[in-house]
Amino acid sequence: MDKYSILETLASNGYELVDSGDGEKLERYGKVLVSRPDPQALWPKGLGVSEWDKADAFFKRASEDAKWSTREKIADRWQIEFGGLKFWIKLSAFKHTGLFPEQHGNWQWIQKLIETRKSKAEEPVTILNLFGYTGGASLAAAKAGAEVCHVDGSKVAIGWARDNAELSGLEKKPIRWILDDAAKFVQREIKRGNFYDGIIMDPPAFGHGPKGETWKIEQNFLPFIESCKQILSKEPLFFLINGYASGFSALAYKNNLFDLEKKFGGAVEVGELTIKEASSERLLPAGIFARWSGK
Repeated sequence: MDKYSILETLASNGYELVDSGDGEKLERYGKVLVSRPDPQALWPKGLGVSEWDKADAFFKRASEDAKWSTREKIADRWQIEFGGLKFWIKLSAFKHTGLFPEQHGNWQWIQKLIETRKSKAEEPVTILNLFGYTGGASLAAAKAGAEVCHVDGSKVAIGWARDNAELSGLEKKPIRWILDDAAKFVQREIKRGNFYDGIIMDPPAFGHGPKGETWKIEQNFLPFIESCKQILSKEPLFFLINGYASGFSALAYKNNLFDLEKKFGGAVEVGELTIKEASSERLLPAGIFARWSGK
């Protein structure tokens, strides 16, 4: 069996996993300390109550109610620098902050592939980022010199991503911001005859498009993957699938990429996305991935 990779995101000035345990994680975004639930943290906390009580913001669930509480008034959003990019962080619904730091290893992988391709050929490198959220992967690809198409079904997420691009000094880079249902967009690209050298996707377990389109991963994932393969260029660079859906294995995603290896060569890699605690050797599981890269 091929190696099962563990990608580790380490502490930096912009982001740090301070501690985790008892179904929670304590994180620092810039200078703001945030406590929120994480079901993967099935171990005792490393730090005492006094350290966790220093958090500036807490996400708590009480019966059917779930909301953020703050120790003192903090800004509606604030800037951090992470992975060579800049992001607006905001305490949004469903305990999100607008950044998935565990993706840093994937961003580095994407950038290296793009930079290597551009060093060998003058043709533009075209990248499609589906379910692009607040734009981390899109910005990483654009910074490396790619032409990017960023697709998301949320108007709020696209606005946030564009703000991040401006904050990172990438607002003039060739990024197309598309508000659309990902599956419908791919079908239109097939009809239009458009192709991409790299495809990134982060499909949710369940979601809705801008016009109420329903996405259920167990029903829609397989035909969606096959459609995406139809818009790969003749010499594709990579295909990356990220996963957060509970109950799915990275190996399930990997099995969808073997045909690319047979057709184009290269290799498929699979593994977990993790974040390393700043003060221990513990790794917090934060997602799965499967990725293929060409020769």
